[in-house]
Amino acid sequence: MADTEKDILRGGQFLVKETNCEDVFTPEDFSEEQTMMKESVMEFNDREIIPHKPRFEAKDYALTEEVMRKAGDMGFLSVAVPEAYGGMGMGFVSTVLTCDYISSGTGSFSTAFGAHTGIGTMPITLYGTEEQKQKYVPKLASGEWFGAYCLTEPGAGSDANSGKTTATLSEDGKSYKINGQKMWISNAGFCSLMIVFARIEDDKNITGFIVEYDGDNPNGIVLGEEEHKLGIRASSTRQVFFNDTVVPVENMLAGRGEGFKIAMNALNVGRIKLAAACLDSQRRILTTAVNYANERKQFKTPIANFGAIKTKLAEMAASAYAGESATYRAAKNIEDRIALREAAGNSHQEAELKGVEEYAIECSILKVAVSEDVQNAADEGIQIFGGMGFSEETPMESAWRDARIARIYEGTNEINRMLAVGMLVKKAMKGHVDLLGPAQKVQEELMGIPSFDTPDYSELFSEEKEMIKKLKKAFLMVAGGAVQKFGPQLEEHQQLLIAAADILIEIYMAESAILRTEKNVKRTSEAEQSAQIAMAKLYLYHAVDIVEEKGKESIISFAEGDEQRMLLMGLKRFTKYANYPDIVDLRIEIAEKVKAENKYCF
Repeated sequence: MADTEKDILRGGQFLVKETNCEDVFTPEDFSEEQTMMKESVMEFNDREIIPHKPRFEAKDYALTEEVMRKAGDMGFLSVAVPEAYGGMGMGFVSTVLTCDYISSGTGSFSTAFGAHTGIGTMPITLYGTEEQKQKYVPKLASGEWFGAYCLTEPGAGSDANSGKTTATLSEDGKSYKINGQKMWISNAGFCSLMIVFARIEDDKNITGFIVEYDGDNPNGIVLGEEEHKLGIRASSTRQVFFNDTVVPVENMLAGRGEGFKIAMNALNVGRIKLAAACLDSQRRILTTAVNYANERKQFKTPIANFGAIKTKLAEMAASAYAGESATYRAAKNIEDRIALREAAGNSHQEAELKGVEEYAIECSILKVAVSEDVQNAADEGIQIFGGMGFSEETPMESAWRDARIARIYEGTNEINRMLAVGMLVKKAMKGHVDLLGPAQKVQEELMGIPSFDTPDYSELFSEEKEMIKKLKKAFLMVAGGAVQKFGPQLEEHQQLLIAAADILIEIYMAESAILRTEKNVKRTSEAEQSAQIAMAKLYLYHAVDIVEEKGKESIISFAEGDEQRMLLMGLKRFTKYANYPDIVDLRIEIAEKVKAENKYCF
C-alpha cells in the first residue's frame, strides 16, 4: 500500500512534483462499464431532455420533476450511492461522467440533478448515522423523494457560517424547533427532504438537520413563489420559511456545530460535479456552432472557412479539451484516494469524505476554470450565429443564460479562487505539500547565472513540459514573495490571492491537457493526435500569457526597488519560450478537424 500511496499525488502536489503522463486518467481510459454508462446517459439526454427544451425555457417546473423521476427509474440518481442503501455504488469517475453527459440538454435539469445527487443526498451518505442512511438514502437514490439544500440566507451568502436561522431544543429534549428564512433553494418546489443549517443558541458554528417536507402537512414550512431567473428557468428555486418547524433530535446531521464542516465538504463534491456539468455543454455549444458555420454562407462561402470563425472554433475546442482533461484527471485521483483509504480500513463514508477533501484545491480550480470556459464558449457561439444567436429561436441564447449561474453557485468564482490559494498555503503549513523547499530553490535560481545552453527540444512536448516547470517556478516565486511580505495577513490581500489563483489554475489546466495528449500519442501516434497536440499547445500558449500578466500585476503591487526588478526578470525568464508556437497554424489545424467532423470530436 505504501508504494501506491507514493504514486498518488496529494491534493496540490501537482505544483511541486512532476506527473508522468502514464499516471493521469483520461476520457480515453473509460472502462467498458463506464462507456456503456456514458452512452446510456447520452441517450437519455437526447430522448428526454433535448426535445423538450422549449418547455424547460417556458418554466415548466412539472417537466423538470417528471424527468428527474425518469432519471431515478434509470438509476442515474443512485450512481454515487453505496449498494447498501439502494445505489449502484459506482466509483467517483462514473459519478462525474454521469453528471457530465446528463447536463447539456438544459441548465434547468442539470441544476435539479446536481442539487439532488450532490448537496441534497451527499450530506446524509457522508455524515448520516446508519439509521439516517437506511431511512432516507434509498428514497433519494430511487427518485421516490427529492432533496434540497438550505444553506443560503438573505444576509448569509458567501459567509455561510453567519446564518441567522435558529434551532431551539424543546423542554423534553426530544426535538428542535427551527425558525428562519432560506433563499435560492434549488428543488424547493418538489422536494420531500431538506438539509437545513441552523444555529443552536450562541454556537460559533451552525448545525445541520435532516428536515422532512410534506406539502399536505407542512410542519411550519412555507415556500415562497418560484424565482424568475435569467437562466435555468425550469429549475425550481424558492425561498423557504421555517416557523416553529419541529425536527426530532435524531435528525441532527453529524454533531452539534458540525454544520459548517458539512457545508464546506459537500461543496467540494459539488464543485467538481459542477465543472463536469459544464463539459458536455461546451461540446454541444461547439457542435451547434460548427454545424451552423458549415451551413451559413456569406460572400458565397461557408463562414466556417473564414479565419475569424476558425479562431473561435479552435479556441472553444481547446478550452473544452483542457476542461475534460483536468476534470477526469482529478476525478480519478479522488477515486484512487478513496480506494486507498478503504483498503486501509476506513469506512466508505470516511474514505469518500477524506478522498474528496484531499483534492479540495483541484475541485476549486476546476469549478472556476470550466464555469468560465463554458460562458466564453456560449458567448462565442452567439457571435458565430450573428443576429440569429441573439434570438430565442436558436439554442445559443439559452445556453449563454444557463451558463451564467455556474460562476455563482457552489461558491462564487472569486471565493473559489481565494480558497484554492488559501488551502494550498494551509497544506504547506501542515507539511502536506512542501512549498518551502521548492520556493527556496527558485530563490537560489534567481540569484544564480542562467544557463545559456540551447536545449534539445526535438521530442514531442519537451519544450511544453519545460514551460510547465517554469510556470510552476513563477507561481512559487510570486506566491512566495507575497507570503514573505504579508505572512498570515496575505488573506486580507484579495487581489493578490486572485492573481496567484489565476496562475495556479492555468498551470493545472495546461498541464492536464499536455499529459492527456502525451499519453494518447504513446498509444496511438502523433499523426492521429495531431489536432489534440495543437489544442494542448494552444492552451499552454494562452496560459503562459496569463501567468505573465498576473505575475507582473502581483510583483509590481507587493515589491519595489531591486527586489521588484529581480522578480520581474525572473518572471520574464520563466515565461519565455525558446521556440514560440505558430498560433495561427495551430488554430487552423484544430478548426479544420472540427469543421471536417462537423462536431466536437475529441
